[in-house]
Amino acid sequence: MKDRLKAPIDLPPPLAQTEQEVRGFLREFREFAMRGNVVDLAVGVIIGAAFSAVVTALVNDVLMPPLGLLIGGADFKNIFFVLRAGAAPGPYTTVEAAKEAGAVTINIGLFLNAVLGFLLVAFAVFLLVRFINRMHRTEVAPPLPSTRKCPYCVSDIPLAAVRCPQCTSEVAAT
Repeated sequence: MKDRLKAPIDLPPPLAQTEQEVRGFLREFREFAMRGNVVDLAVGVIIGAAFSAVVTALVNDVLMPPLGLLIGGADFKNIFFVLRAGAAPGPYTTVEAAKEAGAVTINIGLFLNAVLGFLLVAFAVFLLVRFINRMHRTEVAPPLPSTRKCPYCVSDIPLAAVRCPQCTSEVAAT
């Protein structure tokens, strides 16, 4: 027991060394965070969140009401099936009413809204990538010819040549 008490105790490194490690870690993190890719990713996430709100509003407030009218005046958000009734017996007119009563439901309408929102986002991203690819695509003109055919031996000769190097015929310069 006495031997255990006299054993050396591992002390943490000196405060100065720990401070240097923390500063080095923070410097390394700052360099990582300020790289172009990380900043671009952060901007993309922020714009994506804003775009998601726009798509959600488009799906829920613009596209789904006319589709609901086409299928008989139903609100897509409130298309659901009750698997088990809650404390208050049904019928439930909305998903919220069913949830308040504690009913177990399958929310088909909310799923359709999410699928349509995903399809709209995917289509918008497709259009964006297509536009960017078209902007990067440049028409490359074919290179101007640097040679021509000798009218006598049909070998390639430079455009400025006045005599064919193969058959030594005189040819007109172009």
